[in-house]
Amino acid sequence: MGFILKVAAIQMSGSADKDANIRRAEKLLTIAAEKGVRIASLPQLFNTHWFPQEIKEKNKELAENMNGPTIEAMRKVSRSLDMILVCPIFERDGNFFYNTAFVLNEKGDIVGRYRKVHVPQIPLWEERSYFNPGDAFPVFQTRYASIGVQLCWDIFFPEVSRILALKGAQIIFTPTASAFYESHDKWERAAMASAHANGIFIIRVNRVGKEKKQEFYGRSFCVSPYGDLLGGPGGSSEGVVLAEVDLNEIKRARSIWPFFRDRK
Repeated sequence: MGFILKVAAIQMSGSADKDANIRRAEKLLTIAAEKGVRIASLPQLFNTHWFPQEIKEKNKELAENMNGPTIEAMRKVSRSLDMILVCPIFERDGNFFYNTAFVLNEKGDIVGRYRKVHVPQIPLWEERSYFNPGDAFPVFQTRYASIGVQLCWDIFFPEVSRILALKGAQIIFTPTASAFYESHDKWERAAMASAHANGIFIIRVNRVGKEKKQEFYGRSFCVSPYGDLLGGPGGSSEGVVLAEVDLNEIKRARSIWPFFRDRK
């Protein structure tokens, strides 16, 4: 048994009140810190209501840049809690808009960002009306682990997990905004398959709460490098879904199931 790293998926609902969402995130992250969590992720677009359910030009006013109030507030939180954070927001960069996850280290510094590459356009997820697609799959070196991020729809494209694993990611965080409980098993199978095929940990972080025509169901979880559930799934209410990760299991899993080594 090696060093046990505590990680967390923060399940929370979103409202039209950004300040309230940030305060709620801080409260839940504080609970996670009290439980010894070192790396935590918030759900997709955690600081807003789920505006992509409809197409309204005015919703673009919700976008912020990396120096905006949300990331500034979360930098303070990460520093005060000594915690690495994955913070997904609606980002504006000049005339371009992205569905972006910023990664902050325990000192409150911005380590980098991941911009969602696979952007859906389906009823209630009208994302191409808001977001430009990203074009890179970075891996972030942190104090405790090398981590990658894939946002929501990305999970159904196995190339994403493969690229991140090839770049050295040990843990992939997957912030999502999935409603309709009947679909939950599809998300679980996709994460389990990718974790097993690559011998890595994958942590899904889903929204909760009812918003107009959608009800986000939560069920956040962590999958081990063997493709098994390690933490969760959580319920449908706000809270902290914990998992204890032993990074040495990556080497052991890949030696038993050498898919990653034997790929062509």
